[in-house]
Amino acid sequence: MEHRSLLSIADLSGDDIRRVLTTAQRFTELLGRDNKKVPTLRGRTVINLFFEASTRTSTSFELAAKRLSADVINIKGSGSSVEKGESLKDTILTLNAYGPDIFVIRHKGVGACHLASRFTDAAVLNAGDGKHEHPSQALLDLYTIEREIGSLDGMHIAIVGDVVHSRVARSDIMAMTAMGAKVTLVGPPTLIPWKAESLGVSTSYDIRDIADADVVYVLRMQHERMGAGGFVPSLREYATRYGVSHARLRPGQRVMHAGPINRGVEISSALADDPATLIERQAANGLVVRMAILYDLLVEPSVVPGPATMEAVAA
Repeated sequence: MEHRSLLSIADLSGDDIRRVLTTAQRFTELLGRDNKKVPTLRGRTVINLFFEASTRTSTSFELAAKRLSADVINIKGSGSSVEKGESLKDTILTLNAYGPDIFVIRHKGVGACHLASRFTDAAVLNAGDGKHEHPSQALLDLYTIEREIGSLDGMHIAIVGDVVHSRVARSDIMAMTAMGAKVTLVGPPTLIPWKAESLGVSTSYDIRDIADADVVYVLRMQHERMGAGGFVPSLREYATRYGVSHARLRPGQRVMHAGPINRGVEISSALADDPATLIERQAANGLVVRMAILYDLLVEPSVVPGPATMEAVAA
């Protein structure tokens, strides 16, 4: 049986996004119990293929699958046949012979997940491909905002920093605007995509313009994708001009960051440690949102599990 995949936020309509967020809320309620494991994916096989370093995403996907009682296989690029020169295509063809239900893939190459989907009937879930997209991060960001602040419709969100290299920003822009939010990209000209306005956002090169936002979403400076020479004169100058700190925020603004954090560069240590930020909530919400995504792709693609369903699966 061929399964649906989630390769891009563009694969989801507004109704699809709302269904996943509502399902995540159901799982949040369920995980408040002593027994946090449900048999929803019993007998299903989830293969996590992470060819790039990851802590939050890989851990939350593994735990999400195990909470749903799936059989989970974790494969890292280090120690796999990839180190011997095996291509992604051949890796997928080999693993596909074992009959998995879904591949969760993180890869440094843009389009790697689309490529993988051509060689398997299993679902493919994009856990981050190069500087292209990271749809599950965007969905957990939406869930965090709605749970902690309120409706995204009409909310103003400023995304600050290294937008041009950020897969999180690309997915967030599509997801946030689809749910009615106003998005402003703020950063130096070298780190804001050319013709970004075509994405339905506004742009600014002045950090003071974050003052109008309800949420300030800080992006990591992605040194590993910048290459020789960099995109800013120095990290010290970037921190001085665009680093987000308490001094640059007005009362009531909420701060987000997908992590990992470069303290003292894109965000001050004091702000990163402030419990009023949503950073820890993002990490915690990653579990239930990724449970909801796995459920949506493998169990009921058009049905939100209601209380009675959750009672049944928890039995």
